[in-house]
Amino acid sequence: MAHTINPNDTTRATAYALWMQAPNPMVTFFKTLDVTSLVKLSRQRGLKFNMLLDYCIGRAAAGLKEFYLLPVGEDLIQYDSIAVNTIVQNQAGEINSCDLRCWDTLEQFNQEYLTYTAQTAETGQDRDLSEENMVIGTSAIVDTELNGAVGMNSGIFHNPFLIWGKYRK
Repeated sequence: MAHTINPNDTTRATAYALWMQAPNPMVTFFKTLDVTSLVKLSRQRGLKFNMLLDYCIGRAAAGLKEFYLLPVGEDLIQYDSIAVNTIVQNQAGEINSCDLRCWDTLEQFNQEYLTYTAQTAETGQDRDLSEENMVIGTSAIVDTELNGAVGMNSGIFHNPFLIWGKYRK
């Protein structure tokens, strides 16, 4: 569920005031993470690497109260739950957006990931959970190597979480 709150009653009051007046209110932070353990876990348990990465992003965001807040129009909206967005290649070779609820357990998240990414790939229809969930964008693009992204302000993905990884054999 989402509801409007008074920005002055949050720890984000000053940031909200500045953010609402910014012509391009998007900040992207870059951090290289060592994903070696995640790659090993993926291989050992037969789990999709992207699913594990999305799960970690969701769990990290879920632990920060600021990720539950989103400026919408002139209001500050507080969400009770978080979802993670992933990009899915559909049967036509195009991409679709698929939002996945953040669950406490990896098993629950994996089941939702497998079910809804397959459904999105088959139907070519986006899965949008933004009415009831704060959606975290993961910036995962299918079959594309990314070297960087700066200043994207699409009006769709409001809370980016861009991940860089490195892997050691």
